[in-house]
Amino acid sequence: MAIAARSFWKGHLRLALVTIPIRLVSATATEDKIALHQVDKKSKQRIRYQKVAGETGRVVPQSDIVHGYELDDGSYVLFESNELDNLKLTTRHTIELTEFVEACSIDPLYFDNPYYVLPDGDVAEEGYRIIRDALRATKKLGVGQLTIRGRENLIAMKPSGDGLMIETLRYANEVRDADDIFSGIGTEKLRPELINMAKQLIDERTTKFDPSQFKNHYAEALRKLVKEKVEGGESTEVEGGDDRPAGGKVVDFMEALRRSTEKSSGGKSSRKTKTAASQQKREPAKRAKPAAKSKAKTKARA
Repeated sequence: MAIAARSFWKGHLRLALVTIPIRLVSATATEDKIALHQVDKKSKQRIRYQKVAGETGRVVPQSDIVHGYELDDGSYVLFESNELDNLKLTTRHTIELTEFVEACSIDPLYFDNPYYVLPDGDVAEEGYRIIRDALRATKKLGVGQLTIRGRENLIAMKPSGDGLMIETLRYANEVRDADDIFSGIGTEKLRPELINMAKQLIDERTTKFDPSQFKNHYAEALRKLVKEKVEGGESTEVEGGDDRPAGGKVVDFMEALRRSTEKSSGGKSSRKTKTAASQQKREPAKRAKPAAKSKAKTKARA
């Protein structure tokens, strides 16, 4: 069964006189990322940053803040917000494939963010599949531009599994010239036997790329540490910690943690995590005194 994915952009894919309704879905996931905040250890309050003016230290209200572009002589050209807003392009909601290039002709350095492309409605599917299969058969990428949030993005479209994907591309002036960077590396001839040894080592270790074989050990260790502290009663209330905008999505961290531990341990630790969560709900007063609880446990063990 297909997974219902949230669209962040809807519009049309245009190829010559053919127009197909499509929608874009992010190809990357951020749910498993853990965000850490700075907290005052003594007062248990979130650390906030204020916008202050240089040496005066005056807290500047948002209404007095403008953007500035620094010139070579150190002076600035200032811009009001409306001046920058006027530069933003009207979102056309159309991706027009204006040219096609060999799939291997774009340096990977130019690729930026990936998005899945889906047909928007049953009527669009036939044309969508035709373009997908034609790109796959010719081993070509479609190149065009897409306007998102007032900014024009260079994009490349290619087949991906049973569907299509676009990747935003960096513009030429956003990529540094490799020749300039590597100009100091020597060019003298190397010994062939050393290169042959390196080639042999590469051949012996050549395999099919499987990203699931690589683990983010820091993230796993951090989740484990969070879980241990939660189960040990070491969570505490922090003032000013809820800075989500009204109506925003509320993320259940314990539920996210449970899913993560299930993935890594096959679900063995999920029951313990649920138990810890229910105990916290029943005993909110104990969470504010982690030190006292830890001492009590130590005496019990003794």
